[in-house]
Amino acid sequence: GECGSAGRWSGPTLDMPVPSSFNDVGQDAQLRSFVGWVWYEREAVLPQRWTQDLGTRVVLRIGSAHYYAIVWVNGVHVAEHEGGHLPFEADISKLVQSGPLSSCRITIAINNTLTPHTLPPGTILYKTDTSKYPKGYFVQDINFDFFNYAGLHRSVTLYTTPTTYIDDITVTTGVDQDTGLVNYQIFTQGSEHVQLDVRLLDADGRVVADGSGGQGQLQVPAAHLWWPYLMHEHPAYLYSLEVRMTAQTEAGPVADFYTLPVGIRTVAVTESQFLINGKPFYFHGVNKHEDSDVRGKGFDWALLMKDFNLLRWLGANAFRTSHYPYAEEVMQLCDRYGIVVIDECPGVGIVLPQSYGNASLQHHLQVMEELVRRDKNHPAIVMWSVANEPTSSLKPAGYYLKTVIAHTKALDPTRPVTFVTNSNFEGDLGAPYVDVICVNSYYSWYHDYGHLEVIQLQLRTQFEGWYRTYHKPIIQSEYGAETIAGFHEDPPLMFTEEYQKSLLEQYHLVLDQKRKEYVVGELIWNFADFMTNQSPQRPVGNRKGIFTRQRQPKSAAFLLRERYWKLANETRYHPSVAKSQCLGNGPFTL
Repeated sequence: GECGSAGRWSGPTLDMPVPSSFNDVGQDAQLRSFVGWVWYEREAVLPQRWTQDLGTRVVLRIGSAHYYAIVWVNGVHVAEHEGGHLPFEADISKLVQSGPLSSCRITIAINNTLTPHTLPPGTILYKTDTSKYPKGYFVQDINFDFFNYAGLHRSVTLYTTPTTYIDDITVTTGVDQDTGLVNYQIFTQGSEHVQLDVRLLDADGRVVADGSGGQGQLQVPAAHLWWPYLMHEHPAYLYSLEVRMTAQTEAGPVADFYTLPVGIRTVAVTESQFLINGKPFYFHGVNKHEDSDVRGKGFDWALLMKDFNLLRWLGANAFRTSHYPYAEEVMQLCDRYGIVVIDECPGVGIVLPQSYGNASLQHHLQVMEELVRRDKNHPAIVMWSVANEPTSSLKPAGYYLKTVIAHTKALDPTRPVTFVTNSNFEGDLGAPYVDVICVNSYYSWYHDYGHLEVIQLQLRTQFEGWYRTYHKPIIQSEYGAETIAGFHEDPPLMFTEEYQKSLLEQYHLVLDQKRKEYVVGELIWNFADFMTNQSPQRPVGNRKGIFTRQRQPKSAAFLLRERYWKLANETRYHPSVAKSQCLGNGPFTL
């Protein structure tokens, strides 16, 4: 890689696959733990039409660059973006249409440094004791328990649109008796004078509703609703919204076309239930990570399909995108398979008082805008999470969380908003503002080590304290135990497969009581083992997975599978029984 403006040699040049984290691809220990700038560069040859037809808009889109990115095309600065896990793009038409070149050179500089004001936050610690450390020595300190993989984690694409084009579509849905309501709003760029036509097609390609104009409501009689996996005999029904734009411009007529999958469903929260299409929904699922051998956080279709096949095998109906937004392809598969999602922003490790200041808050609000804009149309996403385990008992946390939650609700009034807490119910200053209480607890793991007998009492105390204080539905959003596959001891000892199973069983006894009252979900920590920073507590990463990092089951996976299928059979909605009942947002009794 060449170094920016100076043009001097900066370090070794390596071939680096995209998408992938750069950390685990090579044999260089320095690269694995590198903190600072790396430079990606490649040449792309463009089709002649792209470079010569001035009616074509050429866009460079970057799916995710962690953490801070600066982008040049043919040496000209075109974009900067703060934050991994979310896409950004730049219109590069003028650059590729102005010269004799049919190729363009794309350069992306990425810096993975985390500071108290980034999301997630971190601190650079300078080690100044020269008897122990060389001059200028520093380390990246973080307050979250996963490895800070970096690089171009998702695809970098070039695509085109006409110069007048469909820029954005917002869809919200409702249900009136058996009629589905699809509200749409379409945003165009490039011309004031556009004609918009919309059609809604069912899964067989039949037109079931049509309309015109930039906004409106389509009514779908006898609509097929989008139901979660295992909740209905025909889950995840998707319609297609086709939007056609035509415009008269000085250069002549222009057309653009976009198809958006649409699931018709409602989400509502009462003081003790989470309702999807007016029916009580119980989350039985997992927390995940985008993490695997070699690729780190790099997107990989084969791995993704394996994970979805495991989720379906497990009988899981939901997961949380702990602790950052996942790839768009993941959300698209959730829509298609009926896997319900709690969509979490990268607000993890917000621990230090200086991470609650105005600079942090403004960036957090910006991240929520980007996340909602990207993910708002996915029926699978039923709730936003604005943070994981913040120090929500600190004084400035109350105002901070209140502001982020209010902003998120303003961006999307149709979904409940939460953050995930590990604070005590008496001291949590953010909890008054959430719609659903999400609690993480690790009884008999991080305290009372090995004492499985205290779990039931402590967990009951936890649930009852939260519910008494807030009268809101509660999700056990994390629980679990570190387990080395192949370690066995009976009676169970910590780190064995037996201990993980026994700990889960103790939690389940209490969950089975409380789900009859106000607990609306349980998400195991974690779906699979994943990489973390090195520490004496982490034997090559976090081992709380019910699957290994290579996606092979530990004993607990079979225990959870039995439980989840049993839960699914209990809560399955049988439409033939309920035909006569209205699908409003009130709770049902069958």
